[in-house]
Amino acid sequence: MIKVSQDIAQIKPYLPGKPVSELERELGISNSIKLASNENPLGPSKKALRALRATLKEIGRYPDGAGFSLKKALSDHYKVERSQIILGNGSNEIIELLIRTFVMPGDEVVMANPTFSVYRLIVQAGHGKFVEVPLINGVHDLAGMAKAVTKKTKLIFVCNPNNPTGTIVRRKEVDVFLSQIPKGVLVVFDEAYAEYVSDSNYPDSFALLKTGAPLIVLRTFSKIYGLAGLRIGYGISHPEIISFLNRVRQPFNSSLPGQEGALAALSDEVHFQASRAVNQKGKTYLCRRFGAMGISYFPSEANFIYFYLGDAPASRGAEIQNALLKQGVIIRHLGGAFLRVTIGRPRENQRFIKALKTVISTLK
Repeated sequence: MIKVSQDIAQIKPYLPGKPVSELERELGISNSIKLASNENPLGPSKKALRALRATLKEIGRYPDGAGFSLKKALSDHYKVERSQIILGNGSNEIIELLIRTFVMPGDEVVMANPTFSVYRLIVQAGHGKFVEVPLINGVHDLAGMAKAVTKKTKLIFVCNPNNPTGTIVRRKEVDVFLSQIPKGVLVVFDEAYAEYVSDSNYPDSFALLKTGAPLIVLRTFSKIYGLAGLRIGYGISHPEIISFLNRVRQPFNSSLPGQEGALAALSDEVHFQASRAVNQKGKTYLCRRFGAMGISYFPSEANFIYFYLGDAPASRGAEIQNALLKQGVIIRHLGGAFLRVTIGRPRENQRFIKALKTVISTLK
């Protein structure tokens, strides 16, 4: 048997949401809906689909390893230099590049708990030490995270909006937080769901970058742009940070369809606004229904809602998820009595609520 380090051996692999086809095959059902992976229920824009079809004739060629056209569009969109941008195979790849570039064995990485589970997995795989600071009422405890920084700290992950709770940290608290971070520590603002945010106090990370703040901003085309299957994301930081990341980045890490689809999606403002509107309407509907049903939830600025039955036993979350699966409704169980549902189209949200009422009534 080939031996591996304990860091690797003890990793619990990330479990993605169950695909519809797999669920239907297992349970012998049809017409299922998936509200588990925070995908855009409208899918990609027609502009993006046309761009993808046009790339097929070039699919035998390698993509532009420098991603010139997409970086140019992003630089114009955010008013930054192309040298400040790195493309990734989803923003997940950039998280991995950050660990490989800046974290040596024994170095520390500060993060919230709960937050995006991939941070912990990649830090452990990179032989670093993750330092978790509990959320307060579902929100990052930035003061506690600043206090958790030591001489061994290299990175701090702030998922904003936070996955799985959907909550955000606001401008004033971020300003105070950044003023407390010592030199040599890089703050990672993971803003995968930023385009859904409606709170006017959401921090402008790109403005903070221009002040020289030690941070990198991660964004993705997987969520509001509906291109999850293409795996295309990006990071924006100071040129020096991006230069270091590019030294460990694999050549041609972002595909030709990914670059071209993202380029088209970025230009489709109509689809962007329609996606925001569908999400806001669905969020309002679900929150009202949760309130009427006596279900607790965190106020979300993302395209999902984190909810729980306050007085239910810890086993109730898994019971609800499994019972919903049998009704062809896929949501995400996140431990104990906590669950997360992606905001879908109106008919999907209505079907989820109807099924949830039936399940809760049966379990009682």
